[in-house]
Amino acid sequence: MTETALESPAADAGGAAGAPAHVAIIMDGNGRWAAARGLPRFEGHRRGVEALRRTVRAAQDLGIRYLTVYSFSSENWARPAEEVSFLMGLLKRFIRNDLAEMHRNNVRVRIVGSRKGLAEDIAALLAEAETLTADNTGLTLVVAFNYGARQELAEAAAALARDVAEGRLSADAISPEAVSARLWTAGIPDPDLVIRTSGEVRLSNFLLWQAAYSEFVFTPVLWPDFDRAAFEAAIAEYRGRDRRFGGLSARVGAGG
Repeated sequence: MTETALESPAADAGGAAGAPAHVAIIMDGNGRWAAARGLPRFEGHRRGVEALRRTVRAAQDLGIRYLTVYSFSSENWARPAEEVSFLMGLLKRFIRNDLAEMHRNNVRVRIVGSRKGLAEDIAALLAEAETLTADNTGLTLVVAFNYGARQELAEAAAALARDVAEGRLSADAISPEAVSARLWTAGIPDPDLVIRTSGEVRLSNFLLWQAAYSEFVFTPVLWPDFDRAAFEAAIAEYRGRDRRFGGLSARVGAGG
């Protein structure tokens, strides 16, 4: 499957029946979900993986072409070592247990984020997920792992600087498209809709460049409780928005 970066925010067609073509989700609230039930944080994370499985299946059913999930940020390494170790274990089990099913269902997996310093077993699993599913043509599941948007932008700027210094690019030729082509998300269309669960209303260093024209839906639902009904409610809110992309002519509803 060959992908090309979009040249304008409105260049991609929507999904089936007016669904957004690309939905990005900040999966937030696992710890609070567990605390509210007197359970350890680990159980909240485990239930969060179940919510991810539901969401991937729902995205396929709803005709969404790209689903990006913020699974582990570059700042999350600062969490207690025991919690980080548990999260890495969850990632391994998710890939080992779910990768075959996703492959059978024609899901393509793409990992975005820094690979520097990752444990060898984690790096190998991420590479395996991408390689096995590279030719699939259904939903593209984009997993933002060890991801931080500021670092992504800094690395893109460094790549542009090297290209200019080595004569491969003129400084005058640096454009938004040139920046996009050097991001970890190169070749993936910008998200139409960004959803954040748990009631928080910030991006938390997620897709700062790519979300320039995205619609945002902030839901109070904690991530482990996020289900198809919550997903469809967010999409229904998106469909009711007028998307102008800075212009005067509104694109109303139909997944624009």
